[in-house]
Amino acid sequence: MAKAAGKSVNLRDKLDGNELDLSLSDLNEVPVKELAALPKATILDMSCNNLTSLPSEFCALTRLVRLDLSKNQLLQLPSEFGRLINLQHLDLLNNRLSVLPVSFSQLKSLKWLDLKDNPLDPTLAKIAGDCLDEKQCKQCASAVLQYMRAIQSEQDRQRQLQLHAQREQEKKRDAEQRVRDAQERELRRREKAEEKERRRREYDALRAAQIEVDKKSENSKSQPRKTSASASLPSVRTRSWIGILLGFIFGGLLCTLGILTVCAVTDLKNQPLCTSVNSMYEEMVFRLQNHKILQSVLHHNSQQ
Repeated sequence: MAKAAGKSVNLRDKLDGNELDLSLSDLNEVPVKELAALPKATILDMSCNNLTSLPSEFCALTRLVRLDLSKNQLLQLPSEFGRLINLQHLDLLNNRLSVLPVSFSQLKSLKWLDLKDNPLDPTLAKIAGDCLDEKQCKQCASAVLQYMRAIQSEQDRQRQLQLHAQREQEKKRDAEQRVRDAQERELRRREKAEEKERRRREYDALRAAQIEVDKKSENSKSQPRKTSASASLPSVRTRSWIGILLGFIFGGLLCTLGILTVCAVTDLKNQPLCTSVNSMYEEMVFRLQNHKILQSVLHHNSQQ
């Protein structure tokens, strides 16, 4: 059931063979679902209604051969209108159309077209002609199809140019990206090389420092030995001088004892030299005895 300005319309009541007459039904929208349920209807008359547009689903009625949309208020046709490839007769008289969809060029079976009394684009209006009789309406269909095909071809060409320009732009971007990638790889390679060189210099510096430390350590170990050797030399020299001195003293004592002995027991004791030596010996003995006496007295006093 189709709705028309407050009332329902039974489409099957309007079907006569393969012709469905919905003209003068006060329709303000197209009953697409109901039309799809009538596959036998290949001729559709929806003239003299209040239609302002056709839904895109209408283009699925590809079985249509003849379509009358005259005396409505259509502002435009669906962009997929070209799907009606079996359409041979199309009446668009007295609507509000200014242009036709580019897909119109796909209506290869179209033989008759009426576009009178529409505010068409001047170029399209000139191509469509007056369509005052059967011959002119057939010429209108042929000329308009040719014109729309030219527009379609130009659009395809523009689309191809755009695609080509996009591909070229993509190629250019890819080439630029490859250049940037190569530059980044080269930069990373240089950074790695510089980092490697820096680590190598640090390693060489550390190794040189370690060698220097090892040399200083060896020098410090060898220095005490030299010092001890040099210090031992004066010690040896000191000991040698002390030995010589002790030798002299011991020799002197021996000589003195020898002289005292000679002067005490030999016939030389009356000689002047021996007399002096004996006097000196007796005096030294006397002083030593006095010194012992003094020490004993002091020791005795200290005990008291």
